[in-house]
Amino acid sequence: MATHRELIKDLLSEVDIQVNGSRPWDIQIRDERFYPRVLKNGSNGLGESYMEGWWDCSRLDEFICRVLRGRLDQKIGENLKNLFYYLYARLFNPQSLARARIIAQRHYNLGNDLFLSFLDSYNQYSCGYYSEAADLEEAQKKKLDLICRKIKLQPQDHVLDIGCGWGGLARYLAEKYGCKVTAVNISDEQACYARESCKHLPVNVILQDYRKIQGTFDKIVSVGMFEHVGPKNYRTFMEVVCRCLKEDGIFLLQTIGGNDSRFFCDPWINRYIFPNGTLPSLAQIGKAVEGLFVIEDIHNLASHYEKTLLAWNERFQKAWPALAGTYDEMFKRMWEYYLLSCAGAFRARSVQLWQIVLTKGLEKPDLCRCT
Repeated sequence: MATHRELIKDLLSEVDIQVNGSRPWDIQIRDERFYPRVLKNGSNGLGESYMEGWWDCSRLDEFICRVLRGRLDQKIGENLKNLFYYLYARLFNPQSLARARIIAQRHYNLGNDLFLSFLDSYNQYSCGYYSEAADLEEAQKKKLDLICRKIKLQPQDHVLDIGCGWGGLARYLAEKYGCKVTAVNISDEQACYARESCKHLPVNVILQDYRKIQGTFDKIVSVGMFEHVGPKNYRTFMEVVCRCLKEDGIFLLQTIGGNDSRFFCDPWINRYIFPNGTLPSLAQIGKAVEGLFVIEDIHNLASHYEKTLLAWNERFQKAWPALAGTYDEMFKRMWEYYLLSCAGAFRARSVQLWQIVLTKGLEKPDLCRCT
């Protein structure tokens, strides 16, 4: 019977990864307990053993890309755990109003010092747009400009920003166009920072769940928030947007998405990074907007997110000496694993990034389908 080590070596050889090999994407094993742990616990075992220093890889992003392209994640561990996650998500509502703030408490409230150490000057914690952009700073400004052009933003518009983060998009809209912005968030730390950064602008930052939003708006944007809504709430989210959007208004949704319709995310990501997060599929989004909106345009920016994540990791590594007094070495390895494994997932085309423009059926939309 093959040993745990032999089984892992055989699996990795299928995608041209060698154990203790010399190439950048080859895995370097520091602890022999790695093998049974990964075979037993799958994604959690792989991520946790990296956090604990049991293995290393100089090109972790390429390692994960090869693993996902070869579908090795579907061949090892966690079948029973995945069944539990599936049943739990189908039977209950992990992103209910009562549970919605869990993601804020466990991720977005980790500390502004952490996030702002690797983000750009507009604090964009979402995909940049690297079309003719030399670096992260320029790519994020191009993304913000792209959004404004797609929604045909005008100075007189009142914009609703659902999931405003640190207020960077709201600040950009108000600074560049002079429009009024209502920005909604459920993270205390983010909302506090956003209010301070936008205090001299026509921006109203509200600490509120999206289900409680009131009012009508000319334009609505939601960037990097829909991943936290959950399948049981997709329709509710779209109904809120429909109720709040004027008849001639435009709604832009930017979200990471999956190639398949699922009800739970990667177990390691769920445990350590985005609790209760779920990546929607186009089928799930289409079902949620049925009878409410016309889908005017879908733009896939997945390749741009890979570059964004690699840039974040580079900046995070440079900032680490200043962060080391607050966060320990295991946290550092967790965070770099998160950023680089996600970069690998985008390179493998396992996940996507969509900008979707929706209206209530404009007679002559003349929308910006930008590239």
